[in-house]
Amino acid sequence: MGQLRAEHKDLASGRWAEMPFSKQMANIGSEVSRSLKNVNKEKRFKASYNRALELFDLTIDAAKSQKYSSRVKETELAKFEFIDYFNDRKLNTDSKKMQNYYDQFALLSA
Repeated sequence: MGQLRAEHKDLASGRWAEMPFSKQMANIGSEVSRSLKNVNKEKRFKASYNRALELFDLTIDAAKSQKYSSRVKETELAKFEFIDYFNDRKLNTDSKKMQNYYDQFALLSA
């Protein structure tokens, strides 16, 4: 997909790391949902896909700095599954199951 632009500059400056993990994952889920919804609308899909990747990376960085290795692993796996769904499809990921995963974080952080 090429180099990512920083869409979430205010979050990247440290605010993201202060959010609870459930809220971080709920926000990622919003971008995942937008990507799934806009898969046939190239410009919108690309934007939401890139924003999701950026949020995955911010979450991984925050978990690493806070020494939460299980969160790092979970987020890396979720990111890998997300990328795979829109590319190679080696994991046979189901879009509904993927969305349900993120919906749990949205409920938790509401």
